[in-house]
Amino acid sequence: GFAYIRSRRKTNLLMVLINTAVFLVVTALSGGVPDTEQMLSCGAMYPPYVIENGEYYRLFTSMFLHFGWQHLFYNMLLLWFAGDMLEARSGAARYLAIYLAGGVLGNVLSFLVGMDREAVSAGASGAVFAVIGALVWIVVKNRGKAEGIDNRGICMMAVLSLAQGFLDAGVDHFAHLGGFIGGFLLAAALRTPSDARTKDI
Repeated sequence: GFAYIRSRRKTNLLMVLINTAVFLVVTALSGGVPDTEQMLSCGAMYPPYVIENGEYYRLFTSMFLHFGWQHLFYNMLLLWFAGDMLEARSGAARYLAIYLAGGVLGNVLSFLVGMDREAVSAGASGAVFAVIGALVWIVVKNRGKAEGIDNRGICMMAVLSLAQGFLDAGVDHFAHLGGFIGGFLLAAALRTPSDARTKDI
């Protein structure tokens, strides 16, 4: 158990631990499953607050908040595996840039599309989809022969996850789509290696 955890990629593991720790703290502060008001006070995304109060920080802070255990578990499960693959290929610095910037880009698209709505949103989905988008870029760039990446599995995961986001009510599918596109483009812009593994940097 402990040896397995120690074998995981350190930066990706740190992101999983931060998301989990934030959820535990917010849950403890709310005395149970966080409600909408609690999530807003902790930095959840809410277009009226961004537009009227200039609270642009919510585009970032909402990436680390989750509405419940199931929401957290699904995002972290995807990140646990996909994030390790990306960090192994790109190194820690590129991985972190793609995760954070891709997550913000996902929230930006969600905000632009839904700025006339009053929905409260949160979650690491945009950042997770940025990681998946970057992996898809590596697979495409390497013509389907990327060492250390389950090429078909990654592409299938991307298609099914994006499709589920658009079919399920209450899912911020534009954050998913924006994160995916952002991660794909960031991987290309950052020259994420496509033909060999790299060491952490």
